[in-house]
Amino acid sequence: MRPTRIRHIVLGLTVAAYMITYMDRQILAVARPVIRDELGISLVMMGWITFGFRLAYALFQIPGGWLGDRYGARRALTVVVTWWSLFTGLTALAWNAVSMLVIQVFFGLGEAGAFPIATRSLARWMLPTERGFAQGVTHAGSRLGGALTPLVLAGFTVFGLRWSGVIPMFGWRAAFWGFGAIGVIWSAVWFYYYRDTPEEHHATNQAERDLIGGGRKRSNAPVPWKAIFAHGNLWVLAVMYFCYNFNLNVYQDWFPTYLNDVHHITIAKMGLYAFSPLFAGVLGDLAGGWFSDHVLHRTGNVNLARRWVAIAGFVVSGVATIPAIMATTPEGSVAFYSIAFFALEWTVGISWAIPLDIGGDFAGSVSAVMNSVGNLGGALSAMVVTNMVKGYGWNSAFFLTSVLCVIAALLFMKIDASRKIA
Repeated sequence: MRPTRIRHIVLGLTVAAYMITYMDRQILAVARPVIRDELGISLVMMGWITFGFRLAYALFQIPGGWLGDRYGARRALTVVVTWWSLFTGLTALAWNAVSMLVIQVFFGLGEAGAFPIATRSLARWMLPTERGFAQGVTHAGSRLGGALTPLVLAGFTVFGLRWSGVIPMFGWRAAFWGFGAIGVIWSAVWFYYYRDTPEEHHATNQAERDLIGGGRKRSNAPVPWKAIFAHGNLWVLAVMYFCYNFNLNVYQDWFPTYLNDVHHITIAKMGLYAFSPLFAGVLGDLAGGWFSDHVLHRTGNVNLARRWVAIAGFVVSGVATIPAIMATTPEGSVAFYSIAFFALEWTVGISWAIPLDIGGDFAGSVSAVMNSVGNLGGALSAMVVTNMVKGYGWNSAFFLTSVLCVIAALLFMKIDASRKIA
């Protein structure tokens, strides 16, 4: 009997969730210049708004991961996606900086659970030699969502402007209503189709259950927080992810604004310029995760597959950033930044495969610790970037990303993916 492929449908639904996650947060990044003008919000205040979202996102990673490990990914992911989708829609009602800040904080609370719970959702469905690719393709989905957002936003905005005379709250706000509705629909599909283990899913056959590792039920054991926090390698992984996430958010939150301020790219022309590095990141996600699994399959050496493949990505990203900064044309700058972002994203599927390698049934909580520390870097980037730009210009912020790539590569040399949580 040939195995069914329900695990691939589960993976596809998870990829869709990652896409929605990044599309919802990328709307504000792309529309920021228009929102700044309409609501009268300064660049520094926009930094505080982004900081509010990132801080809430970072602080609620661990509660989000616990929620998935305790109640199962089926229920937990349904709840958090519905929550943040509602606040995505409510962003359209913002009327000033304070209202935008409050809405973004509650939006961040919901999105915080997304990646840890999604990681938990795959822990019982993916083979060990599929984990790097699975994490690569899910993060590729998130970056593809971010890359498509400028194009989709333009369509929503045109539609909104056409109806703004009839419905005053349309215009750019239509995008927030539309993306919020997409998330609610996904939640309904997920709850209907997904099950926490292959054994609970009526469509899997015995061959697929045996292939994955049959006979297992969802664990109700308490999360071993003491063992997790005592795992020294996890903290090295978390600090490495701090460096990665700082750099990621420089690109995702501020690259469109950088293009507008430095290279004078208007919102009307922003689509392709902002799309290119993010799409390069999609390719990096797929390539890095696949290559890491390929090395693991060929050698059986998990540290060779995870550690050295990731180090190569950080080194290339740090080096490519320098000519991107020095380029005098927007085309040259975007081309090198695309290489840098490809190489940065080459590392992310590997980073998220490691919590699966070491965490097992508690991968959600393990990844939550990593992502919590990582997103403190994302939150910090909002304040550091805006103040560095104000004092020293945009180049200083991107030089810092190059330095952080070097630090991340050095930290990865200390990460042992074969050392499991007891």
